[in-house]
Amino acid sequence: MAAKNKFMNAMKMPAIADIFSSEAERQQMSGDLVTEVPLSELHPFVNHPFEVRDDEDMQKLVDSIKENGVLTNLTVRPRAEGGYEIISGHRRFHAAQLAGLDKIKVQVRNVDDDQAIIDMVDANIQREHISPMEKARALKMKNEALKRSAGRPKGNWGQLDPNFPKPRTKEILAEGTGESAKQVQRYIRLNELIHELQKKVDSNTLKFNPAVELSYLTPDEQQSFLDYAEAQDCTPSLSQAQKLKAASKEGTLTPDKLEEIMSAQKPSIAPREPVLNINVSKVAQYFPTGCTKQQMENRILKILESYFRQMAHEQAHEEER
Repeated sequence: MAAKNKFMNAMKMPAIADIFSSEAERQQMSGDLVTEVPLSELHPFVNHPFEVRDDEDMQKLVDSIKENGVLTNLTVRPRAEGGYEIISGHRRFHAAQLAGLDKIKVQVRNVDDDQAIIDMVDANIQREHISPMEKARALKMKNEALKRSAGRPKGNWGQLDPNFPKPRTKEILAEGTGESAKQVQRYIRLNELIHELQKKVDSNTLKFNPAVELSYLTPDEQQSFLDYAEAQDCTPSLSQAQKLKAASKEGTLTPDKLEEIMSAQKPSIAPREPVLNINVSKVAQYFPTGCTKQQMENRILKILESYFRQMAHEQAHEEER
C-alpha cells in the first residue's frame, strides 16, 4: 500500500484548470502569449508620462516600419473595458499608425496596476530624448507603485540568502536610471513645482538644481517668484534659490524679502594683476653665472627704467630744437 501511495504521489497530475484551458490562455497567464491584434484595440497607458513626438526620429521609425515591419513586439495587458493597454511601445504604436498598418504583434501580460507602472517606467526611462519633467513624473509614478506594493521587487531577491541585505525602495527606484538614489529623489521633488515653473525646467530657462530648491516653496510663493522673475527677466542662481527656500521655511518669504534676495549683487572681486612670465633659460645668457631669479628680475627692471629715462631725455631734446 505504501508503495502504491509513493507511486501515485510521484505522478504529477495536471490541475483541472490546466486540462480545460487553451494553450493561448496558458501563455497569456505566463506572460508569453504573442498575438497579432488590430491597432484599434490598443490604448495608451493611463497617465503615460513620456511624450511621443512627431520629430525626425519618428519619421525614421516610420520609414523603417514601412520597409521592415515592427521588429520588436509591443508589451500590453488586457483592459477591463476591452482591448489592451500598452505597457511599452507607444512610439512603435504611433509609428505603425503613421505607416498605415492595421495590425501589430504584441506580447500580452497579466499584471496588476502597480507592476504595469513599474514595467512601463523601466521600459522607457532609458530613452535617449527624455525631458527632466518626463523623468520626474515617471519616477514619481514608479515610487508610488513601489510603496503600494510594500517595496517588494520582482526578481530573484527571494532566492538569496535570508541574511543578505535586500535593497531599499530608494535603491530599487534608482535601478536602471543611471542616477543615484539621492538624485532620483531630487527628480521626484520637481513634481512639487507649479506647472509654469515645470515648463521652464523643460525649456532649460530654469536650471535643475535651483528648481529643486524652489520646489520647497509653497505654490503661492512659487507664483510670486515666477511673477518677479518674468517681470525682471531673470533666473535664480543656486545660492539665491537656497536662500528663498530658507526664508520660506522660516515663514519670512514676503515679496520684499524675495526682491531683496533676487536683487542682491554678488560681492565684487578685485581683478588680478597681469603676470609676465619669462623662462629663465631665455635670458640666462645675459647674466653672470650663478645669478638668481630675483637678481635677474631686479636687473631687468633697472635696465627698463634706464631705457625709458633715456627715451624721455631724447624726446625732450628733440622738442627743444
